[in-house]
Amino acid sequence: MYKTPCSRLSGLVGASVKQKLVQNIPRCNPTARSLVQLHRRDPSSWSTYQHLTYLKRQYAAKKSSELHQRAIPKQAPLLTIVDEREDSIERQVQRIPTIKPVATDAVSQSEDVTSKMQPEVSTLNSTADDVAGEKDSVSRTAVISAETPHIQVETEEAREARLDRQWKQLKVDVADLPDIYARLAKIKLTALVVTTAAAGYAMAPVPFDPVLFFMSSLGTGLASCSANSINQYFEVPFDSNMNRTKNRPLVRGQISPLHAVSFALACGVPGVALLTLAVNPLTGFLGALNIFLYTCCYTPLKRLSITNTWMGAVVGAIPPVMGWTAATGCLEPGALLLGGFLYSWQFPHFNALSWNLREDYSRGGYRMMSVTHPGMCRRVALRHSLGLIGLATLAPLLDVTTWTFPVISLPINLYISYLAFRFYRKADRGSARKLFFCSLWHLPMLLLLALTCKKPRKDQEEAALPPAPSLPLTLQS
Repeated sequence: MYKTPCSRLSGLVGASVKQKLVQNIPRCNPTARSLVQLHRRDPSSWSTYQHLTYLKRQYAAKKSSELHQRAIPKQAPLLTIVDEREDSIERQVQRIPTIKPVATDAVSQSEDVTSKMQPEVSTLNSTADDVAGEKDSVSRTAVISAETPHIQVETEEAREARLDRQWKQLKVDVADLPDIYARLAKIKLTALVVTTAAAGYAMAPVPFDPVLFFMSSLGTGLASCSANSINQYFEVPFDSNMNRTKNRPLVRGQISPLHAVSFALACGVPGVALLTLAVNPLTGFLGALNIFLYTCCYTPLKRLSITNTWMGAVVGAIPPVMGWTAATGCLEPGALLLGGFLYSWQFPHFNALSWNLREDYSRGGYRMMSVTHPGMCRRVALRHSLGLIGLATLAPLLDVTTWTFPVISLPINLYISYLAFRFYRKADRGSARKLFFCSLWHLPMLLLLALTCKKPRKDQEEAALPPAPSLPLTLQS
């Protein structure tokens, strides 16, 4: 049996259906007749099987082009040049190949369409141009390197600064030890402590003994050096965060902690022993108590509470008391009065100093009044500045000075009180700085005026009085 292909069969079936439709046109409804007439007039407007297949292929091609990912062209490698110097430091200079500018001239619409249809070709061309430019730059670099290379010469100061920042083995030079010990002992603060102790000795109502005065001053100075050294040993991690204390010997590693503790013991033990044996036990006890209060009470309180300022004032008030007890051997009201002068003076002095160092103290983690209670800091400074006037009035009442002392010390006491009042009202850096610098000369002036107005001793008064006339004695027989 002969079988016709599917296309011929479909054509025969279509022709027979068409013939039947033409024959039945008069009997069909108007919609069918309009469709047949439309097919007769424009058969190309009808969708055929081939047309549907073509639309399907176009849809599939469009979807596949959207999912296609073009590979990004590989960038040209960067050329690295390394300069080696004598100090074994390497500098890396990166050469970036030049990029040619893109032409922006207007072209016709057909050229724009052509450039859009061929992006891969343009990308390949630009990559080839970059590679060629890189080769040119490499060749130029090779020519330049054949000449004398430009190397930046490091100065001697910059080299020393760079080497100082690097890690290095700790080496102690014997020639540097005196300066290290002076900064470890806070030599300026120690000098102030010895001066106040000497003033207390001079104010005592006893004859002046040069040997005893030297022994008491030396023992007080050694005790102060020991206390300051132990204080720096405990505060190394906190001093490193402050600009004011970051150059201390222990922070910079100029001396080892064991060396610092050994220096503190070498000063503290002989100092307390000298005060106890060569002066008197009471002065030795006050020296040991001062070391304990400064290292074990004041130092840890600086990170715990603002009461550290009052504790530090007590520590600063003990040296003039030690000078008085070194001369008399007993604790009298005059010694407490001198201690009161030092106690009250320290508040305007230290509060004004700490006001301009609030950022440093906050960075180091210290709880100072200027950081946590700024209003109290200004009030306390003003209160104790006015208290100096009252203490000067008590001096003649306790038979320490004459009544001339409250009068001649009133101007300087009023002046420091005025600066403390300005500091209380303005609360700025300028007023705090003026109050601090005034306190530096106020204390020596106050002690000097007290020494000039010192009340004479009773034996001197008796020696100054004329002897009483003796009555003539008659012998009776």
